[in-house]
Amino acid sequence: MPSSVESHRGILVVGGGIAGITTAVEAAEAGYEVYIVEKNPYLGGRVAQLYKYFPKLCPPYCGLEINFQRIKKEPRVRFFTLAEVDKIEGRPGNFDVTITQRPRYVNDRCTACNACVAVCPVDRPNEFNFGMGTTKAIYLPHEMAFPMKYVIDDRACRLTECAKCVEACQYNAIDLTMQPRTFSLKVGAVVLATGWKPYDAARIDNLGFGKYPNVITNVMMERLAAPNGPTKGKILRPSDGKPVESAVFIQCAGSRDVNHLGYCSSICCLASLKEATYLRDQNPSAKAYVFYIDLRTPGTYEYFSQKVLSDQNVSIMKGKVAKIVEDPQTKQLTVEAEDILGAEKTTLTVDLVVLATGMASSLEGSKLGAGVTLDKDSFVVADASGEGIFAAGCARSPVDVATATQEGTAAALRAIETIQIAARR
Repeated sequence: MPSSVESHRGILVVGGGIAGITTAVEAAEAGYEVYIVEKNPYLGGRVAQLYKYFPKLCPPYCGLEINFQRIKKEPRVRFFTLAEVDKIEGRPGNFDVTITQRPRYVNDRCTACNACVAVCPVDRPNEFNFGMGTTKAIYLPHEMAFPMKYVIDDRACRLTECAKCVEACQYNAIDLTMQPRTFSLKVGAVVLATGWKPYDAARIDNLGFGKYPNVITNVMMERLAAPNGPTKGKILRPSDGKPVESAVFIQCAGSRDVNHLGYCSSICCLASLKEATYLRDQNPSAKAYVFYIDLRTPGTYEYFSQKVLSDQNVSIMKGKVAKIVEDPQTKQLTVEAEDILGAEKTTLTVDLVVLATGMASSLEGSKLGAGVTLDKDSFVVADASGEGIFAAGCARSPVDVATATQEGTAAALRAIETIQIAARR
């Protein structure tokens, strides 16, 4: 690839999650060149890590695969994985973007045959499963990864000091001498679709995450329930692998709190109710308890909450959890909380606690330039940011999947409009 790509009709999409993919395919199918820059080794973002999404409770791979097929068939879409934007300069119709791409160490000859994994001697934490389990230093991010290519984690791999994977690969698909590269793009508009990251639950001192193995986060629960997750879809206690008979779901874990995230992520209540159905579907006798400050089910999702809460084995209680204590012998967790409506303290002993941690901005600490303005929580301030630069999905604020796709389509239209106006000047 040349060091500079000239394309004033091009659109840069920063982020390859559901909002970014939607922006890209909509703009490309309208006739515009699109470049997706994604920091992970695969496209799909957080949606790829979900087991199901509401309200239909269908798995995300169907929708993702449709979009991946659209990308494969659309020559106007080019994507760069393991890549990040260093700088954006310029004006509408004429932006210069500097990008650095880290080496994958695996080329397009890869057939995902798994021979390399079989000989790799080094283990690493499985990031896709939020540290639950391990992969080898050379790995496929997940079974539906796009692109369907292995990648080497050079933080774990000894590279040329080992090279066993090179010897095992009969397709010459592994190049341990790959180096980072920096290149530039010239585009007419930019869409920031950088998504979100789970708030660090270890910062919430009283809830035991990182201290007690059976305290997990809501995103970890998604991976436990997923068939391609660390337990092959069985909801088991991390401490001993026993089936979960009871679970407490704690809302606003670190959210609506001046010491952590001051805002509401809007969909955590729905996510917890959804995850309660995972447990109930697997175990008809299991019990789920939800502690909440305010049970929020925005928009058209009220019927979903009513359906879940009609289950007699799903209980809700208005009140904040004060602390969690583990029995060192049984690993059972005792949850102490205030029952606001009952005006008393309550305790529950359960197998598992699931923390509904908030959705934090992935742009925290970034300096993209070109007048991109972030608010105090690092979300893009749309009206204050530079002309020709737009935001979609969780780059703007925490939203659900359906809203992220709508905003992706809207961002594509605004980017196209910017390029057309710039061309007439």
